Amino acid sequence: MKKIFSLFVALFVLVAVSYAQKGVMKFAKETHDFGKIEQGKPATHVFEFKNTGTDPIIINDAQASCGCTKPSFSREPVMPGKTGTISATYNAAAAGQFTKTVTVTSNAESGQTVLYLKGEVVSQKEAATAAAPATAPAQKSAKKSTKTSR
Repeated sequence: MKKIFSLFVALFVLVAVSYAQKGVMKFAKETHDFGKIEQGKPATHVFEFKNTGTDPIIINDAQASCGCTKPSFSREPVMPGKTGTISATYNAAAAGQFTKTVTVTSNAESGQTVLYLKGEVVSQKEAATAAAPATAPAQKSAKKSTKTSR
């Protein structure tokens, strides 16, 4: 009975130690909102993470939810305490709201992490109109200051 109990305790300690020594991916944020982006102009966001675990993290794969999104990542191990990145580019071909995912598979404690990209693709005309009001007040104030300074 003593031997069985000792074996059980040794197995428990081994399992606990193996779980404690994994890499941990801690992302600054797992969702990025592009807001309004112009149709036909690809948009890219770089997700940054820190390895807060005790073992190096190796990213095995990053899969997008569709062909309109292309993820890329470094194949180098991310050592404990260091940062790594995963880049995702959305092609912005179809107009309208979008939410896309990138599933990252690694040897980290969680195994898989899902990153989200969202936003709205608008026409070139709509994108120009959305940007124009932001610059118009600055132009008006510049004109006013030249008139008052004469």
